[in-house]
Amino acid sequence: MIKIMKFGEVSPDEIFARAVPGVNVEGIVTEIIENVKENGDKALLSYCEKFDKAKLTSIQVTEEEINEAINAVDPAFLEILEKAAANIRKFHQKQVRNSFIINDQPGVVIGQKIIPIDRAGLYVPGGTAAYPSTVLMDSIPAKIAGCREVVMVTPPNKDGKVNPVILAAAKIAGIDRIFKVGGAQAIAALAYGTESIPKVDKIVGPGNAYVAEAKKQVFGKVSIDMIAGPSEILIVADGATDPRHAAADMLSQAEHDTMASAVLVTDSQKLAEAVQAELEIQIPQLERSNIARASIDNNGKIIVADDLMQAIEIANEIAPEHLELCVDDPFDYLDSIRHAGSIFMGRNCPEALGDYFAGPNHTLPTSGTARFSSPLSVDDFIKKTQYTYYTRDALKQVAKDVAFFATAEGLTAHAKSAIIRTEDDKQ
Repeated sequence: MIKIMKFGEVSPDEIFARAVPGVNVEGIVTEIIENVKENGDKALLSYCEKFDKAKLTSIQVTEEEINEAINAVDPAFLEILEKAAANIRKFHQKQVRNSFIINDQPGVVIGQKIIPIDRAGLYVPGGTAAYPSTVLMDSIPAKIAGCREVVMVTPPNKDGKVNPVILAAAKIAGIDRIFKVGGAQAIAALAYGTESIPKVDKIVGPGNAYVAEAKKQVFGKVSIDMIAGPSEILIVADGATDPRHAAADMLSQAEHDTMASAVLVTDSQKLAEAVQAELEIQIPQLERSNIARASIDNNGKIIVADDLMQAIEIANEIAPEHLELCVDDPFDYLDSIRHAGSIFMGRNCPEALGDYFAGPNHTLPTSGTARFSSPLSVDDFIKKTQYTYYTRDALKQVAKDVAFFATAEGLTAHAKSAIIRTEDDKQ
């Protein structure tokens, strides 16, 4: 059963479990990456047979397979995917940056260009679960940014097929190419390229400990979105909150993983006790009850604060991935929140709404990194290049200042490169 504690009985660092996987995967992943770098597709096909039990001759998904998948998906679900994709596009379209130019001094032009990265690589987990939401959330911002190509990797099942809903979501999102490969080997293929899979500039998407370690190891060769930790939710709730709702929202994260953390912070002892009891009612009803039970018992917490502002300060201290404000007038508290991956406002906004449908991205900073990191966005798929132009007359106005600055740093060649252009009257 989840514990109820008063504020001060647990430190901020202990509120979320933030455990590190017990398996040491570093050496295994290094070996996989080196094999893929050396042997390309041959290594990928071997790993597909070893890990996915799929004997493939080609790893690229064909257009025929995509069309078959779309025909196999419930039309009602296809409609929902389309609606979700539209919401995601509408939100992320507002994130598009513009280049700028400044020309407010005679003979001087400075500016910045916004340039999309050429190629983005999306990792989508496979196994027993399918996550079409990940496909939409992680690829639509890349397409809006203007990436020339977005490729996706995802492990096949033992029949050598990809889950139809994954392929349907990829089609809706406009992904250019799809490959049947998962695990650390897929990350290696995206980072270094193989005969079939092109080398990308950035890798995004969640995965298991092996995928996370592979992303860590290839970082620098390519960019990555983040190293995601176990899922987290913190609910700030007042005494008027329905305990059934709070318990259900806690379990929406607890069912992800035994390492996930679900925390309620409230100013009401009565609500704390009611949620504690409600969790015991709802957990046995879940399909993933064993996972949720372990998560709640080992990592879940209910904390009773003195008031709501103290509850929000607790949230700011731990910078949760998901933060729910189950209070009246949640916008009154919005400016007080400094650190959270995504904020869900009011009593009718469960975190699941953000996972699938509302539009804001569900790829969020975890493990306290919301103190300095942001959700996945269009910004993740662009880079900025700056430029400078001076006429000779404009340079003459500032050359001595530049030379003085350079000389102060002991870099006389820098100084000369500015002065020499203004001393040569033949130009």
